[in-house]
Amino acid sequence: MQWRAKPALPAAKLITAGAVLALAAGFAGGDPSRWAVAAVTAAILVLWAIRDLVVRVRLTADDEGITVVTGVARRRQVPWAKIERVRVDRAHRRILRGALLEIDTGDAIYMLGANELGADPDDVAAQLATLRPVS
Repeated sequence: MQWRAKPALPAAKLITAGAVLALAAGFAGGDPSRWAVAAVTAAILVLWAIRDLVVRVRLTADDEGITVVTGVARRRQVPWAKIERVRVDRAHRRILRGALLEIDTGDAIYMLGANELGADPDDVAAQLATLRPVS
C-alpha cells in the first residue's frame, strides 16, 4: 500500500509563489531588499512544489514494515518491530481542526497530514493496523 501527496498541494505552492511575486510587484517598488525577500520566498515555494511532484509517494507499507520520506527526498525503511506506536494526533485551535498520522519509531516520530497522505489519517492508521503483524 502507498499514500501520495494530493495533486493540489504543488499547485497551491506554485500559485502562492506567483502571488508573492505579484505582491512584490505591487508593493516593493524599487526596494531591492523587498524584491530579494520575495524572490527567495518564491524560489523556496517553487522548489518545495517540485519536490512534491518528484517525490509524490510519502508513505508505503507492506508485510515487512513501512517506508517513509524524510527530509527533502530521502526514504527510511522501518521494520514493524521497530515501530512503537501508530496513532492519529488531533489538534483543535479555535475554528481550525487538524489530524496528523503519527508514527513513533523510538528514535524518530514521523507526522503526516491528510494532504501529504492523500487520505484521511484515521483511514491510513486503520490500514496500517491491518498490515502490522500481531506480536
